[in-house]
Amino acid sequence: MKANEVSKLTGLPISTLRFYERKKLIPEQLLTRDENNYRVYDEDVVEYLQDVRMLLTLGFTIQELILLINESSDIEKKVLVTEKITYIQELEAKLEASKTFLTDVLEGKANFQTRCNYEH
Repeated sequence: MKANEVSKLTGLPISTLRFYERKKLIPEQLLTRDENNYRVYDEDVVEYLQDVRMLLTLGFTIQELILLINESSDIEKKVLVTEKITYIQELEAKLEASKTFLTDVLEGKANFQTRCNYEH
């Protein structure tokens, strides 16, 4: 499929696809050239790019993605992913503590006093 089709299916601008190509974030098996030198993407590239977007959402940097995809050993990849899992677990704990605090604020149980406390 052509770049414009991939762009429509993934929601990524063509400029982002080109950027990913320059950074070697799209594996060679998912991108070839036709006889006119036009880019031809394998159908699997859509799912692959959705995974890349998810990894970016999870806080991976472009440089970390490059390591995951291209350059690093399996051990380095495992360490990188394990570190992200730990980060997410820590973030979950902070979010849970924040939710508990805000619930206490609403119920008037927190040291922080607010007019959020109301009777039904």
